[in-house]
Amino acid sequence: MQRLQDRVAVITGAGSGIGLATAHRFAEEGARVVCADVDEESGAKVAGDVGGIFVKADVTSEDDVRRMYQTAYDTYGSVDIAFNNAGISPPDDDSILETGIEAWRRVQEVNLTSVYLCCKHVIPYMQRQGKGSIINTASFVAVMGSATSQISYTASKGGVLAMSRELGVQFARQGIRVNALCPGPVNTPLLQELFAKDPERAQRRLVHIPLGRFAEASEIAAAVAFLASDDAGFITASQFLVDGGISGAYVTPL
Repeated sequence: MQRLQDRVAVITGAGSGIGLATAHRFAEEGARVVCADVDEESGAKVAGDVGGIFVKADVTSEDDVRRMYQTAYDTYGSVDIAFNNAGISPPDDDSILETGIEAWRRVQEVNLTSVYLCCKHVIPYMQRQGKGSIINTASFVAVMGSATSQISYTASKGGVLAMSRELGVQFARQGIRVNALCPGPVNTPLLQELFAKDPERAQRRLVHIPLGRFAEASEIAAAVAFLASDDAGFITASQFLVDGGISGAYVTPL
């Protein structure tokens, strides 16, 4: 499919995981891809692989975010899609009883404040164009509670969900759609690290997934491509769950 032909898409956290898979999917669907990442080596490689451009950006820096979109616009002449995907899930973000204030603040900065900055600075481009699609990466934990808490991560993703809903309503009649992508656990390097370090904790997650497996990054990328495309033209201010049935389950199959 070529649903994104000649549209300009900016992806944060493009160097790995869901961002990397989405860069490839967007390119396959005809988009011009701007890959942003704090890791220059991995981000530049992905950009080269998909025929796009790389912008080194720390998404917690307003100057970097502003420059990221300006570079996209100066290079390609528009900004049609913003996939605000960059995020972290560090080991020192744990139970509220164990998580220190610095760990809390760092996760909030990277996972929530960055989405605020990205939306703040991309919306004016889309207003001038009269159209655009913003997809913000939240999580299924934004709609469910967990006894194996990562308290700042969970709170940050709840914030992304609420902010996306509000922006989707506020800018709907200007042709700008804003949706929160809520993935379940995804088979990425972050999850593989969890399995290696704490198999019991990882298994506690797997058992709750009705489909009996973790998502592949390419499956999440397919959902992002749908939300970015005109096929999702009547979808805005939504929580788009791609979670293998977790949020709908009471008891999972044996």
